[in-house]
Formats: sequence, C-alpha cells, structure tokens
Amino acid sequence: MNAIPRPRDWISVEDYLATEEASPVKREYVAGRVYYAMASTSVRHNRIAGNLFALFHSRLRSGPCQVFFADVKLHIPLHREDLFYYPDLMVCCDPRDSHSHYRERPCLLVEVLSDSTRGADTREKLIAYTQVESLQGYLLVEQDRIAATLRLREQDWQPEMYEGPAARLPLPCAGGVEVELAEVYAGVDWSTPSETAETPRQA
Repeated sequence: MNAIPRPRDWISVEDYLATEEASPVKREYVAGRVYYAMASTSVRHNRIAGNLFALFHSRLRSGPCQVFFADVKLHIPLHREDLFYYPDLMVCCDPRDSHSHYRERPCLLVEVLSDSTRGADTREKLIAYTQVESLQGYLLVEQDRIAATLRLREQDWQPEMYEGPAARLPLPCAGGVEVELAEVYAGVDWSTPSETAETPRQA
C-alpha cells in the first residue's frame, strides 16, 4: 500500500508535543500542521478570562471538576487525525482524564472572543469542539460589550445569547451553578481599546 503523501510542513503528534514544551509561544496543531495560538492578549481579554477562572474555581472546588486556564491543551482525536487547541478555559470532570500536558474529556469549553480569533472560534473550533463526546457546553464571551453566547449539547448546539450585567449564565456539568455577567466583567476598563497586536494563525 502506498503511503499517504504528506505536505512538506507536516509534523507528527510526537514531534509537536516534544517541541511544544520548549516553544516560547503556544502553538496549536491541526491534522499535522502547526499554527501559532494567540501570542499576546489585551488587558481586557486577560481580565475577563481571569474573572471566569476565579468564578468557576470558587464554585467548583468542592466537587470533582477542575478548571484549567489557557496554558493547558485540549486534544481532539478526529477522523484519524489529531487536533490540539488551547481553549481560554476548560472545565473537566472525568477522573480518567489525567494526562500531564493535555485533557481530552472536557464538559465545558470557553473562548473570549477577539477580532483576530472570532472566525476560528465560531467556525473551525465550534465544529471541532462539538465533536468531543464529553462536551456539554461551549461558551463564547465578548470583550467589547457585556454579552456571551452559550451553546449546549442538549439544545443541539443552538446559540443562546445572554446580554447585560444582570444576565445569568447556567454552567453545564456544574450541578446548576450560575454566574452573573456582572461578575464576569468585574473590573474591566471600558475606556481603553479591547484589542492588541496578535500573532496571525500560522507557523
């Protein structure tokens, strides 16, 4: 049987994981090709993601679930290919999911949207993330206004929009826990631009 021809820039999962540990910037892996993840974020993006991590951690710390910030990879085996992404946040509750450098069975994934990542977050990653069997919810959080979109598996991934500081986000896989958007955006400085220079999605 003839070997499947590979693009010149194709690398194996093993080489990606080995070189990723020494890489000065985060890189995502999609079916043999490596792409730079967002190398720098705005202060607003960082604040929102940090608030979410603190909120999720405080509400889930007494149970079996763990919350992971942007430095932990998500591995998705998909159609004989491998994908590795860096979600802004992951909530993982399966005790079998214990690899030292990535997770495979999240129940909730979160991305804080920016102009440079919106396309990937709402198309490519939406398709890939919703193939994860354990996933119950995908949350997209705006950074230029107080709003978020939640997609739930039990609702066939149809988007539900939450807007305004009083809106409450129900967290799937967290026993009915909710967070208020006012908490998510606490301390955000709306007087400064939300965006900063970010590395294009290529390597």
